[in-house]
Amino acid sequence: MRRKLFVILLSFTLLQVNAQVKDVNTNETGEDYDTEMPESMRSNIESQYNIWLKKNLISFENDCMSTNKSPVVADSLIIDRLSRIPTVIEMPFNEEVKKYITRYANSLRTKVSFMLGASNLYVPTFEKALDLYNLPIELKYLPVIESALDPLAVSRQGATGLWQFMLTTGKKYGLKHNSLIDERRDPIKSTWAAVNYLKDLYDIYSDWNLVLAAYNSGPGTVNKAIQRAGGVKDYWKICRFLPKETRGYVPAFIAANYIMTYYCEHGICPMTNELPETTDTIQINRDLHFSQVAEVCKVDIEELRVLNPQYKKDLIPGNSFACSLSLPSQNVALFVNNEKTIFDYKSDELFTKRREVEVDKSETKTTHSSSRKAKVRHKVRRGETLGTIADKYGVSVSKLKKLNHIRGSKITAGKTLKIR
Repeated sequence: MRRKLFVILLSFTLLQVNAQVKDVNTNETGEDYDTEMPESMRSNIESQYNIWLKKNLISFENDCMSTNKSPVVADSLIIDRLSRIPTVIEMPFNEEVKKYITRYANSLRTKVSFMLGASNLYVPTFEKALDLYNLPIELKYLPVIESALDPLAVSRQGATGLWQFMLTTGKKYGLKHNSLIDERRDPIKSTWAAVNYLKDLYDIYSDWNLVLAAYNSGPGTVNKAIQRAGGVKDYWKICRFLPKETRGYVPAFIAANYIMTYYCEHGICPMTNELPETTDTIQINRDLHFSQVAEVCKVDIEELRVLNPQYKKDLIPGNSFACSLSLPSQNVALFVNNEKTIFDYKSDELFTKRREVEVDKSETKTTHSSSRKAKVRHKVRRGETLGTIADKYGVSVSKLKKLNHIRGSKITAGKTLKIR
């Protein structure tokens, strides 16, 4: 009886332990199938850009009623809502998609509210580029999962900007990078580079889910997964062979499209910002400092940094190559009419890189002069030859002969030779 009771208690204990174990699917290879959320959904680190921008974002009330908690939404309703989003890229529903929607709607509510406000700065640029290349407009939410719409975002691997370009890929698509500028952080140029990259990937795979996977992990990784899956080109069939983060990438993309469309239904309100509604771009062909523009044109220097995040040191290297400067539209005319004043303003103070320098050579000349005038003599010792003496002073045998009028190669001990 005791033995039977012990077995029952042990079985109950094991059931309790198993119930606490993380629920994962097991793939056909016998390995655990699990996903890892994109870094933008896990990181709580705020860049200086986000810190300043959030100071200039204000929540507002409209027909979207803000709540502290997302309402519980039935799976069938989410499926129906996803089907109503006008997309070319298929957006099916499964437990992984649900997991990411739940995270956006609950623990990331504030971040979603911020991204909805910040999207006004960037999404029009995304839509314009995607439309011109005839790519799916829903790709405008790709930077939501890549960078959480932070142009200064940097991943653990070094991917940078709204579209999270690695350095080599960015250079391949024409994005400059040096000590003063990183065009991966340029909202406009990085967008055009990303659109070109996405187009190239689609030319390879002809499937948008595979394109998204390749954008995240690289074409080589996706090609290996396709090969391991027996050549099938279906993201949902090869995803178990992809890295954990890439397995969650497409579900996260679907969730981002969902939450950026149905935020009101989850009680999330966008933030509105105090940044200019419209901006214009000016070409700069001379070195220019943000302080010159800020003080002459009366523009907040922090606003200049937000509008021009590609410049790392507040300095536009226009002398090196043509650069762009984004300004609030109302300040453009002021800049154009006062261009000379702006470039001249505190230029000696702000630009300390000297083009020429004078080198004081007086001491060097004296030393060289003294060394040229100094006479060196050597008294020949028994056993020495012209060769050993020449080696000692770093001169040639022929020079010794010429200085001392020696015709042959014999020298006499005790004789003094001129060395120089």
